[in-house]
Amino acid sequence: MDTTKTAAPAAPEADADAPEDKPATPGTAAAAPAADLGAEQAGTTGHAEETDETGETDETDEADADAEDVPERSTGAGAAASALVAAGLGLVALSGSWVSRVAAERQTLIGQIESVSATTAKEKIAALYGDAWHMTALVNGVLSTLALLLAVLVLAGPAFGAPGRVHPAWVRSVSWAAVALGLLGVLLFGLMYFDLLFPLPTAAQ
Repeated sequence: MDTTKTAAPAAPEADADAPEDKPATPGTAAAAPAADLGAEQAGTTGHAEETDETGETDETDEADADAEDVPERSTGAGAAASALVAAGLGLVALSGSWVSRVAAERQTLIGQIESVSATTAKEKIAALYGDAWHMTALVNGVLSTLALLLAVLVLAGPAFGAPGRVHPAWVRSVSWAAVALGLLGVLLFGLMYFDLLFPLPTAAQ
């Protein structure tokens, strides 16, 4: 009796029935990382643009705020021009203006007409010369007064303007010169008008 046992058939390998790995579709594995990289770059770019826009906006707002905080200051052109005009008026008044000369000549013509009916030598002198001299002193005195008032207004301007406002040194210097010329002219022509500096000559009786 044959006791030899027939060997049992070998069990099929467990991996035999396992589904084989399917080959990856070409381009699928590489496409996913590329898509992720593109999304990351897009997010980074968007974040950078947003940061730039925010930074520009903040800088613009700060610049506008600084511009609003700085008070507006006048250039001082008006004060400088006024100082020059005042000094010019003072010089013209002391040297004799064209207006005063024309007014004096007109008054001389009127005096010649009135001297015809004058009865005394004093009246004739006053009509021919005295009235013309007085007219010259009056016109030049008015110019000196205008120069003085304009210079004083320039010097007193900063007191009524913005706090801390000061005219340049040369504007103050010209204004003070105009004040001196105006005061001299007012004093001189006032004395001439009232015959205190140069009294009218008198004729012998």
